[in-house]
Amino acid sequence: MSPWLGRRWYDTVFWSSFLGFTFGHSLRVIGRRNMPESGPVLVVANHQSMLDPVLVGLASRRYLSYLARVSLFHNRFAKAIIESLDAIPIDNKGFSKDGVKATLDVLHRGKAILVFPEGERTHDGSIIPFKPGVSLLVKKVECPIVPVGIVGAFEALSRSARLPAFAPLFLRSGAATIALSIGKPILPGELKGMNRDEMMKHLHTAVVAEYQRAQRIRRQPRGGRSVPFRDMHPATGA
Repeated sequence: MSPWLGRRWYDTVFWSSFLGFTFGHSLRVIGRRNMPESGPVLVVANHQSMLDPVLVGLASRRYLSYLARVSLFHNRFAKAIIESLDAIPIDNKGFSKDGVKATLDVLHRGKAILVFPEGERTHDGSIIPFKPGVSLLVKKVECPIVPVGIVGAFEALSRSARLPAFAPLFLRSGAATIALSIGKPILPGELKGMNRDEMMKHLHTAVVAEYQRAQRIRRQPRGGRSVPFRDMHPATGA
């Protein structure tokens, strides 16, 4: 697919998804101006659902690349879709050398790329510990790191759900309302001199803070359970 056609396809997916999530899930977003409009950016977000890459793309308002498990490329239809949206295959270990190299290659081309430091979708809606391997990536990047918090996507389509749940904009609020918050960029210099644990805690704290902001602007569900701050996992598994 040519770059021009790829962008038009991306735009088509963007606007159709924007309408779908706005009217189907009462989507709300805060902090769009915090996303740099150009240049390399590492976007880090909590991982609630298979919907997350599309949601972060809608919130950021710029073209994003993604990392996707290589197993997803085994299905011809899925492969065509995720490749058309600039997904990059990595092994199931996530932040291995190949995953780090693929991410850095995208950044060196001046693009923005989304990664999920948890390495997998949450099982219960909480933010699980970040994979230690993400520190290898963070140490090597020389660009802004933008934290993003996602709430409601777990209720909309959890990893165990067969079908999505909806919370239509003009109806009584349900559990599947979605909100995202984009935080101010973390500049590379802020992480200099930190050891791995300090770096991971700083990054984890930034994502949790955006999760909390997203929770505050979310169209509050009636009868649905949101995850309070005290239920968050610590930055590391130690």
